Amino acid sequence: MSVNPMAYEAQFFGFTPQTCMLRIYIAFQDYLFEMMLVVESVILKKLDGFPGCKIGPFQIRKSTEKFLLFMKEHFDKLFSKMEEVLLQLVLNIPKNVLLPEDKVHEQYPYSKAQFQALQDEIHQLQQQYRAEASAGQALRAELEEQKAVQAELEKILQWFDGLENICREHGTGNLKESFAFLTQNSKKLQDVLKDVEEKSKKIKQHDQLL
Repeated sequence: MSVNPMAYEAQFFGFTPQTCMLRIYIAFQDYLFEMMLVVESVILKKLDGFPGCKIGPFQIRKSTEKFLLFMKEHFDKLFSKMEEVLLQLVLNIPKNVLLPEDKVHEQYPYSKAQFQALQDEIHQLQQQYRAEASAGQALRAELEEQKAVQAELEKILQWFDGLENICREHGTGNLKESFAFLTQNSKKLQDVLKDVEEKSKKIKQHDQLL
């Protein structure tokens, strides 16, 4: 069998020419074996008509195998010549012929150096894409963080608006005055709370003495 890979022919036919030849060889060989069995069975039937014949089935099988070996040797020689002819003249695509799907290579030919440069450019673009994708992901994360900060700022602004409304209701329009008012009231509340805690302690001590 030919050792030439014939990849271009395989692209066109959908199978390698060597595979095709191998299947033909196996088919012919199987047919030859079957034919020998038929011949052997016919000879055995003919011998049944001669009761005094000294040739038995074992001798017939031995002769059949010798004849089969002789036929196979000649068949292999003939098939080798047939294979050579078919691979060169029938299953071979000439070097000057391009398949329709490869016409684009004829229109836009590339040398090995140009192809390598194109591969390098593709690799560089892939790296840039990965870097941009990573940067975009970081920007999206930062945007989400900014949205969270903006929401907190809006809450603080709402709190200040509510505080200003409360101050206006109590007759205080200035925010500084409002803080001073809240601070003063907070201090009063702390004093009252401290006084309550002290009185509570005294009451507990008194209850313990009783």
